[in-house]
Amino acid sequence: MTGGAERVEHRGFLRDLGLLDSTMIVAGSMIGSGIFLVSADMARLLGSGGLLLLAWLTTGLLTVAAALSYGELASMMPEAGGQYVYLREAYSPLLGFLYGWTLFLVIQTGTIAAVAVAFARFLGVLVPAVSADTYLVEPASLSEGYAVSLSVQQAVAIVSILLLTWLNTRGIRLGKRIQNALTSTKVLVLLAVIVLGIALGAGRGSISGSLGAFVKPLAGSEIRSDLGWVPSVSAGGGLLGLVVAFALAQVGSLFSSDAWSDVTFAAEEVKAPRRNLALAMALGTAIVTTLYLLANASYLAALPLRAIQEAPEDRVGTLLLGTLFGPAGSALMAGAIVVSTFGCNNGLILAGARVYWAMARDGLFFRGVSGLNRRRVPGAALWWQGIWASALILPRTRLGPDGGGVERFGNLYGNLLDYVVFAVLVFYALTIVGLFLLRRKRPDAPRAYRAPGFPWIPAAYVAAAAGILVVLALYRSRTTWPGLVIVLTGVPVYWAWRRGGGRQPV
Repeated sequence: MTGGAERVEHRGFLRDLGLLDSTMIVAGSMIGSGIFLVSADMARLLGSGGLLLLAWLTTGLLTVAAALSYGELASMMPEAGGQYVYLREAYSPLLGFLYGWTLFLVIQTGTIAAVAVAFARFLGVLVPAVSADTYLVEPASLSEGYAVSLSVQQAVAIVSILLLTWLNTRGIRLGKRIQNALTSTKVLVLLAVIVLGIALGAGRGSISGSLGAFVKPLAGSEIRSDLGWVPSVSAGGGLLGLVVAFALAQVGSLFSSDAWSDVTFAAEEVKAPRRNLALAMALGTAIVTTLYLLANASYLAALPLRAIQEAPEDRVGTLLLGTLFGPAGSALMAGAIVVSTFGCNNGLILAGARVYWAMARDGLFFRGVSGLNRRRVPGAALWWQGIWASALILPRTRLGPDGGGVERFGNLYGNLLDYVVFAVLVFYALTIVGLFLLRRKRPDAPRAYRAPGFPWIPAAYVAAAAGILVVLALYRSRTTWPGLVIVLTGVPVYWAWRRGGGRQPV
């Protein structure tokens, strides 16, 4: 190797993520607080424990199918940026940018903000001083529907983001050690919840009766469309209602299983990436799918279906351990979620910054973000991401007064995430369609790994995603169209950057 090549390698990313490290990023980024919460809403929609398990199994199969398809794309293009690169190469630089722009504006940063607030909220169960009702800066009105504030809970959430951001600027080796330790811990915690729920709760819950109710739900809630001409349905009201309820239930489970592709963002730091990226996604998604399915089996073993549907604040995991161990169980679950959310955010923060670095390298993001710091990580990209995610925590939505006349507040990032759920699924489907396009456009490109079951498995994912998208467009239209507007705000930004001298991606 020449001296010049050595200097280039020194300035580039450090390849230090092995197969285990990469699998830990996949699994750790997937497991947050969702598995302990979303089953309540899914149970309300479906009205059946059997259908609840089937919904999680379907989510797992879809996630693994997508991961297997992404594996081929990763083996073709093992570059930092992952999905941004795949969309850029399969379609156009504009589509790649729109994904990366939405990722920075809402998807990744909004998720980081949501996970950080969940971390602070459950920390508040253990440390009451971390309160949402104790303000460092009292809510200040921005408009009739919005305000801005800084509670102790918000402050702790912001500190957690900035701390993890700083730790990840210290190098990939520290970032992966944190990820490996926290992911191992939360996998063990989830296994403990599963074993305790099934072993100690067996016979208390509804699993034996629910398994026979796959097609005949017991008490699914009414599903009303945002569009006046679309009929209201329920899971127990015939085949149409069952299909709609099942598709809407998939939203919660799919996005509790999200971030499995984040490891591709850090492709240039993975050893033997053409092999290990595909393996890591396959192993990570399979592990988490199994854990999620077993966790829901433990809920059903220990809790009646009605209790799951009516869990306070949808905290099914807390209800499970509280039922088995009383107040001590609730505290244990709060501690488990604190660890889980902190570890989840480490993976999200580590991976997401690599996308903005790749965009900046293509001249489609702030120029200073395209550099690496002396520890060979995208320090500027990490700080841009961390600061914006922290800023998203401050704005609040005004919900009106509670029964005692005290004004209630929501979180703006929560609304934004609801809006982009539709767009996120569109990007996933487009990326897998891109696999078909690249097979035709670049038949001779090196592929150390080929998607198994091609074309049927990738086509099945795209068909399922299209079905869910149709249901969302019909029954959740108020959150569908704003999400597309958020994506399209990137079009003028793209052309502004291009006119500003950004280079054409190759």
